Amino acid sequence: MPNVEEFRRDLLRVLERTGATGESRERLVKLVDKLSELHERGMVKINHSVMELVVSWHLLRKGYDAIEVEHPIGRGLRCDVYGVKGAASVIVEVETGFTPPESSVDPLDYLKARIASKIARYGAYAEKFSLAVPPYYVPPVHPIFFKPPRERRSVEALELKRLLDRYYKRPPISLDELISARLHSVMIVDVDNARVEEVDPEAYFNGVYWLYYKMWRPILARLARPVALELA
Repeated sequence: MPNVEEFRRDLLRVLERTGATGESRERLVKLVDKLSELHERGMVKINHSVMELVVSWHLLRKGYDAIEVEHPIGRGLRCDVYGVKGAASVIVEVETGFTPPESSVDPLDYLKARIASKIARYGAYAEKFSLAVPPYYVPPVHPIFFKPPRERRSVEALELKRLLDRYYKRPPISLDELISARLHSVMIVDVDNARVEEVDPEAYFNGVYWLYYKMWRPILARLARPVALELA
């Protein structure tokens, strides 16, 4: 049986870190109540829920008033955080890098496909779509989503579709969905300090991705080489 009291206590600890007061605090408490109820039914886990709570606080501070967590959006889909500001809406999906046991031999491909599927499918239900990640995780977002739709090439979309077809067939994700899907921002969620840094996808790609793929990977390869030679 899920320990609902411990789950709720942890969420309230994170809520206190936000410093929210008055109506904002009341709204966050309602989200804590909903997440606790879902946890009791075995539908959510704490590592995911604390990030949803911090993202909700971030949206409240940006002026979004109608905010929901684990919100149904259609076609059997349920988004992590949904917010409305005037006539505009936003969907935020939390990604922690979790892979199921059945994908233990292809975790990178699985994550690439899962993230791409969310951007392509969920983004159609709101004016803006954002991906929320912890500071210690670099999500394998396909580079096609860092370009505006008009600059995407069909060959790129076809390559990505082949990957998606390995994991998502009912229903499959179309080329049109991949070409038109938009990733509007990446939210870096610091749960320890209940803070979110929201960055432009292109800036994220040029910063974090450049750091890893252009800088750290060559360094790690050089560091590993003497070990390989010694073992040989």
